[in-house]
Amino acid sequence: MNTASTWLTQESFDRLSAELVDRSGPMRSEITKKIELAREEGDLKENGGYHAAREEQGKNEARVRQLKQMLENAQIGTPPSDTGTIAIGHVVTVEFADGDSERFWLVSREEAVHSTMDVYSPDSPLGNAVIGKKQGDNSSFALPNGKEITIAIKKVETYQA
Repeated sequence: MNTASTWLTQESFDRLSAELVDRSGPMRSEITKKIELAREEGDLKENGGYHAAREEQGKNEARVRQLKQMLENAQIGTPPSDTGTIAIGHVVTVEFADGDSERFWLVSREEAVHSTMDVYSPDSPLGNAVIGKKQGDNSSFALPNGKEITIAIKKVETYQA
């Protein structure tokens, strides 16, 4: 996983911290109890409850690792001010060659949970195409099918909650 910092609002940092506490404590204990109860039923080869609990345990532990890394590398605060150059935390409006436009918040996908607008990660093709650019610039990026898309950056704003 990428060790680059992740920009988070204080609200998201607090929410993810609470999730980590829950997954590391009560949820982990609950899963362990499920595994123990299923083990007591015997024959683990054909014990669906045991295998389901083990799978749940693996997913939980993966999420715990992900949360720990994200929170350790988090940059917490308010979005950057309008410096003219697009950075993580800005709201960007782009126009595609066909005339369609899209307004989105350039932040980690963890912020998307509480956002009412579209969110793109800076690591996404579109996010990567706009980061460091300025209003009035053009940029392009490749779609998964290899097709090249050109965009015009129409507006750069500070995010307002």
